[in-house]
Amino acid sequence: MSHTHPDLAPPGPLAPGALRIVALGGLGEVGRNMAVLEYEGRLLIIDCGVLFPEDHQPGVDLILPDFDYIADRMGDVEAIVLTHGHEDHIGAVPYLLRLRQDIPLIGSQLTLAFIEAKLKEHRITPRTRAVKEGQVERFGPFETEFVAVNHSIPDALAVMVRTGAGNVLHTGDFKMDQLPLDGRITDLRAFARLGEEGVDLFMTDSTNAEVPGFTTAEAEIGPVLDAVFADATQKIVVASFASHVHRVQQVLDAAYAHRRKVAFVGRSMVRNMKIASDLGYLHVPEDTVVDIKQVDDLRDDELVLMATGSQGEPMAALSRIANRDHRVAVGPGDTVIFASSLIPGNENSVYRVINGLTRLGAKVVHQANARVHVSGHASAGELLYCYNIVKPRNVMPVHGEIRHLVANGALAVKTGVPAERVVLAEDGVVVDLVDGKARIVGAVPSRYVYVDGSSVGEITEAELKDRRILGEEGFISIFAAVDSATGAVVAGPHIQARGMAEDESVFDGILPKLAEELTSAARGGATDTRQLQQVMRRVVGRWASSRLRRRPMIIPVVVEA
Repeated sequence: MSHTHPDLAPPGPLAPGALRIVALGGLGEVGRNMAVLEYEGRLLIIDCGVLFPEDHQPGVDLILPDFDYIADRMGDVEAIVLTHGHEDHIGAVPYLLRLRQDIPLIGSQLTLAFIEAKLKEHRITPRTRAVKEGQVERFGPFETEFVAVNHSIPDALAVMVRTGAGNVLHTGDFKMDQLPLDGRITDLRAFARLGEEGVDLFMTDSTNAEVPGFTTAEAEIGPVLDAVFADATQKIVVASFASHVHRVQQVLDAAYAHRRKVAFVGRSMVRNMKIASDLGYLHVPEDTVVDIKQVDDLRDDELVLMATGSQGEPMAALSRIANRDHRVAVGPGDTVIFASSLIPGNENSVYRVINGLTRLGAKVVHQANARVHVSGHASAGELLYCYNIVKPRNVMPVHGEIRHLVANGALAVKTGVPAERVVLAEDGVVVDLVDGKARIVGAVPSRYVYVDGSSVGEITEAELKDRRILGEEGFISIFAAVDSATGAVVAGPHIQARGMAEDESVFDGILPKLAEELTSAARGGATDTRQLQQVMRRVVGRWASSRLRRRPMIIPVVVEA
């Protein structure tokens, strides 16, 4: 299996008649999924999603793919194919369309409805084309055929891309639930037919490649939810992704069976469920859904709140409820259900919210203590079936952390795909399909692009490091005035600290030493205020390190008097 390498050089020009694939996100992380296919000078983009920040990225709202690779080639983009409506596949579309608004967006009815609602908030009116499974569409030199796949959101699609250089089958996110709630199974007959035609590169979802066996059917969740609802004596709060239509359907059905009303909490939840209901993907039992404003008129044992925040996001409804910063209050006797899996990296945030809710007296039901969620991704057993059915010539695992990609590649090898034909790439690695063989030919930049409030891409890794230091180590500012002629200290030095556990009197011991060093430096010819600031930073930095065992951010200010 050919691995990526950190020292890869930029790729050379694409050979005539070859196909180039560059993943700008989703390879090495769970999220930010985006692949760019190039053939005959034209580009086709598959998905354009976001990654959600972790604790070590303070102040960041979203993380986007790095569009620099295609920024000066936006005129070459034929279309953006969206496999399904989850944020990690569509969330970055508004930011890409800022570079060129009229790129056609291709996807299923529900996927396009979700992205159109999102784009309305960005004041962008997109060009869209709705497609269904079995449909064949041509975009420049790319012929695409869409295949029904089952996932944790309705209307998900895989896509077969046919080019003169070969055929690429991209699964999107999928699993092989044989008893799906909407009756729409992953179309393995289509996979087999495409396999017979010839799949030169199979790009497969790796998220659950380490999990043995088969992913549990969604249908098994219903009875568990029903039992939790039967036991609940007061209000029930269910947390889920704002786009998990199947899970919301099960909550609505359980609420109806137990004569409870459901209120949607959170702007994205309200918006998405209205769209799903209007389009017929969500069937709302009669007289079951109420507006959040009406909840005060209902008894606690009549109420179910369907909220966002299942990943512990600080601003989502559930975190705010746990912090008593929401109109909805949770207390003893209430039941909270986490109806989603843990995205890697979010564990601490989620357990912090679970602990907060438990402290308030709520009974918290989550994946670790009840089967209230099943994954939306194919486990190892399902992936083996797919490899045997499709019989691809080359395999490129996508969507997952490095360990997931490696595990997926190993499954392909087990089914007979030659190891040298399994391409393990990371974000930015360039893969060319030439004469039926896929190989790594270089890499392009694919840095994290941070959205921070209204700024996009302004925050750098260095600034995030500064934020972490401020948050973890504290901040010290030092002020001194020196005589411009003699260099003698005429005022100060004064020290102010923030985020330090110690009382400010702790600095009394360093002030004489600081004044002494400043005077000494000035007498030694250091009259430039920048040199004197460096002296102050060095003296206080060493002292803080040895005396306080801290490495705070130090801002020295020297003025001439």
